[in-house]
Amino acid sequence: MSTDIDLLNSYSKNTLMETLEIKIVHSVEGILHATMPVNKTNHQPYGLLHGGATAALAETIGSFGSVLLVDKDKYAVVGIQLNCSHLRSTTKGLVTGKGQIVHQGRSTHLWEINVYDDQDRLLSTCRLTNFIKPLKA
Repeated sequence: MSTDIDLLNSYSKNTLMETLEIKIVHSVEGILHATMPVNKTNHQPYGLLHGGATAALAETIGSFGSVLLVDKDKYAVVGIQLNCSHLRSTTKGLVTGKGQIVHQGRSTHLWEINVYDDQDRLLSTCRLTNFIKPLKA
């Protein structure tokens, strides 16, 4: 699966994922993990990890996870709904998002992504719905 990880990380060049330093670190079918450092570039004004940065991590995991489950020559993956519940926050370190597919239909995928701090405390739980969009021939 190292090839999948390398491929997904290469997609991040010149994107928000590169700006936030999101790295895919684990991939097996239907499961994807990624990390993101917490620092002043993704803090909100109180010095806490910004919920939007956490949401970007979650959407990256679910979207990239779905990319690995579809024929990339025939389909695009588009996030259509993201819900995040932020349970606690952190000010520094490395957060890890762990995503698992919950539903894999023909036109939609549903992912559950939990985000943990580097002490393995649950920070946020998120659900992402992806639309599997046929590419025009």
